[in-house]
Amino acid sequence: MLRVCLPFLLLSSLSVAADGSSTPARAAPAAGTVHGCLPGGNGYLRARIRGALNLDIDWRNAEIECEGGPRPDGSGVRVSFAGPSHGDGRRLRMVFGVNAVQEGRSGHDLPTNLTVIFEGEERLFATRDEDHCTVDELRQERLGALGGPRRFWRIVARGFCIAPASTLNSDARILVSRFDFAGNAVFEDP
Repeated sequence: MLRVCLPFLLLSSLSVAADGSSTPARAAPAAGTVHGCLPGGNGYLRARIRGALNLDIDWRNAEIECEGGPRPDGSGVRVSFAGPSHGDGRRLRMVFGVNAVQEGRSGHDLPTNLTVIFEGEERLFATRDEDHCTVDELRQERLGALGGPRRFWRIVARGFCIAPASTLNSDARILVSRFDFAGNAVFEDP
């Protein structure tokens, strides 16, 4: 397994053991900072990443920002999670493009495209195909008032990848062997 030094991640978001493995560290939000994933406080992202980087992500609602909506081609839903922001502009973002999902519907065994972005570092890993990752189970829970031109949903999913995501020039790879999340998606009438 390829291991690299992790100087780009600050210890406020990860603790790195002597063997190179990492565990999440909890960081309290700064006073006066208003952010978070879901207004109910029940957003999260957990993921296990191995390969060129070894990370165990366990982000809670107040530590992250999330957003989602229909994929640009209308073929499913896209949900994005941005981890704790570091003072120098670096942060980790994971984007899940789940195919064959319609607004308000649950699903199983859904092909998924995954992109892992290290913002502020010009580094990106992508599966580039929907047969590398699968959402085992996805459900949607309505948030807020029913009806209207803008509808908000809590998206809860779990899944895994069977093939790695690679950098654009394919010189490094990571495998997200499991993930589960609760984020949001907004659907709007045209």
